[in-house]
Amino acid sequence: MAKVSVLGAGGWGLALALTLYANHNEVTVWSPFENEVKELTERRTNERLLKGVVLPDEINITSDLNCVSGSAITVIATPSFAVRETAQKLREIKDFGVVVNVAKGLEKGSLKRLSQIISEELPEASVVVLSGPSHAEEVARKIPTMLTAASDDTESAVKVQKLFSNEFLRVYTNSDIIGVELGGALKNVIAVAAGLCDGMGLGDNSKAALITRGLAEMTRLGVAMGAQVSTFSGLTGLGDLIVTCTSKHSRNNRFGNLVGQGVSVEKALEEVGTVEGYYAAKMAYELSLMLGVYAPIITTCYELLYNGISTTDIVRELMTRPFKEE
Repeated sequence: MAKVSVLGAGGWGLALALTLYANHNEVTVWSPFENEVKELTERRTNERLLKGVVLPDEINITSDLNCVSGSAITVIATPSFAVRETAQKLREIKDFGVVVNVAKGLEKGSLKRLSQIISEELPEASVVVLSGPSHAEEVARKIPTMLTAASDDTESAVKVQKLFSNEFLRVYTNSDIIGVELGGALKNVIAVAAGLCDGMGLGDNSKAALITRGLAEMTRLGVAMGAQVSTFSGLTGLGDLIVTCTSKHSRNNRFGNLVGQGVSVEKALEEVGTVEGYYAAKMAYELSLMLGVYAPIITTCYELLYNGISTTDIVRELMTRPFKEE
């Protein structure tokens, strides 16, 4: 049994806490929100995010960050925009073990990967990225899932692999932390575009083409940043792209679907909640400009979400570009 801490009491944080508990670990979930701690402590469930899933009494819920002291691993399961702030809070606590980031995204402004942010704030920490095709709703119900633990430190990646793996969650290791992180961040943009397809009433042909060409854009951007091509054909590239583009659980897809139906971007965000793909669209577009990478799907998605071009125009732009080889 190991002591483990999960920072963030959203659906993904709770699902991973349940997995770690199922593996006979001592699990604590931290939230900075007192009302959230109170509700989870009393009700032992979050019906909005994980309907019907009950947290065992043995999983501790707290707002005291000192809970991480002595942990074998500390999981950062906050939204991407809160990763730096959360890492900063860990500075006061020396003994937090391996830091496992499960958020997917890039930092606004700097365009840095989240593991880079954590390393900046916690330079002595060993950082592992845990990513892959995984919806909290399914992991919490023990539906078979596969993930990848990526790190520059093989020993830490293996440690995370062993702590999380069981008969319903299989974890692979990977040394390409750049590719694993970028796959998780960029696929959210393509998932928004896939939702647009659904909302506009386009067909299976359109969506298949979008996913395939979207993967090509993800790969080009990733390689330009130092990632390995092969990573994007694995769980954290193609795998995560498929599940996020096609699943009813995907917030990115639901958001795109609403916008495709004519709902304003503002109202769609209000209805769905945190949509990582909305933020990632702007950052991925900026990355493509900075690196000189051709990314027409990402560009048109950015133009629609931030500059208000119409859905009809984005389809026309994508379909009437100059001819080229695949």
